[in-house]
Amino acid sequence: MKTSLYVSAATLALVAGAAQAQDLPFAIGEGDFAWDSYNEFAEANDLSGQTVTITGPWTGREKEKVDAVFRYFTEATGAEVNYSGSDSFEQDIVISSRAGTAPNLAVFPQPGLASDMASQGALTPLPEGTADWVAENFAAGESWVDLGTYTGPDGNDNLYGLFYRVDVKSLVWYNPIAFDEAGYDIPETMEELKELTEDIVDDGGTPWCIGLGSGAATGWPATDWVEDLMLRTQEPAVYDQWVNNEIPFDDPAVIGAIEEFGWFARNDDYVQGGAEAVATTDFRDSPAGLFAIPPDCYMHRQASFIPAFFPEDAEQGENVDFFYFPAIEENDLGTPVLGAGTLFGITNPSEGANAMIEFLKLPVAHELWMAQGGFLTAHGGVNLDLYADDSLRAQGEILAGATTFRFDASDLMPSEIGAGAFWTGMVDYVTGAEAGTVASEIQTRWDSIK
Repeated sequence: MKTSLYVSAATLALVAGAAQAQDLPFAIGEGDFAWDSYNEFAEANDLSGQTVTITGPWTGREKEKVDAVFRYFTEATGAEVNYSGSDSFEQDIVISSRAGTAPNLAVFPQPGLASDMASQGALTPLPEGTADWVAENFAAGESWVDLGTYTGPDGNDNLYGLFYRVDVKSLVWYNPIAFDEAGYDIPETMEELKELTEDIVDDGGTPWCIGLGSGAATGWPATDWVEDLMLRTQEPAVYDQWVNNEIPFDDPAVIGAIEEFGWFARNDDYVQGGAEAVATTDFRDSPAGLFAIPPDCYMHRQASFIPAFFPEDAEQGENVDFFYFPAIEENDLGTPVLGAGTLFGITNPSEGANAMIEFLKLPVAHELWMAQGGFLTAHGGVNLDLYADDSLRAQGEILAGATTFRFDASDLMPSEIGAGAFWTGMVDYVTGAEAGTVASEIQTRWDSIK
């Protein structure tokens, strides 16, 4: 336990026991949740007899967790919440919207579909003042306002999406035991990361394990590298221009980011198996070298989901941990974070839909899932100690310290580019093609679909 505020599993079990009568996981008023604002919300909202319908991508265990959060909305307002999760959410929400049977709210896993629906008039702008609230209360708040703001059918820009659950990609995984034995420190700047890379080679080791293999999706891990490096070499506005093709893919800024990736991936001494192995190594297998004795590689840059592919004996904080993929100190661009996230949008306006948006502004609406595990949030008002484990807490701290957050660029680009030409172009690059040539070919492809 890092502080006295941390809620242990034993404490949560006692709280859950006290709450069984209400069918609530955590008893209202107990634990270090932000109950005061919740109680104020409950006093201001009486929606007895109403039902709020919601659809989204969360199924299985994730549905159970979000349903638990929604029960607190019901307890506060008297309104029932009917959430339905679907593995084919993207198709289902379009069909229901066109048929006039859309739920009150939809949870979008990517901004692109929400933007498309907003432009078609299938989304309703969020209540007045929500954009200002997000800017003031989310870490890197203006980033979240930008990501949730779209052009409506009237040609005006409005905030249509409120982000809720977030994923972090700007992480470097390493083995603390191997680092300690070699005497390596965690780098705090990109300059220090590059120096560490060279030191490991000088000591006879291999710094990086990188794998781009992913079946038909081979190449996507490299796009994450390039996106992270774009945020470290360019202003956020340039990143946005790139995503929207307002600057061409072969702009010097983009080529520079690709070549920064090449500094790590195209040097035989820097990557396990040499540069040629990068394109053929499956991304799920690539971190295995961290756990070899002696290590086959010392670092692996990948998103928060990668522990699912670690060996069974991997133990967070013991033989594996992570640090923030650092910014370039001389560029003075703050602490940018690359990631993804889900956002709530109103697809069928109602008093209950507006009330749910207000509920999702409460710290407790985030803390209640934080305490269940498998959840990160950019909400600046939450108690970070309520994260279910140290790994999530550390990632939450990275989010809380972000000066800029940007969504995965390839997910925002047209699928023929983000899930096609960009992927294959990165494979061509790591196998020897020049960055400028690859970037020009991707831009030619983009021009052809306009």
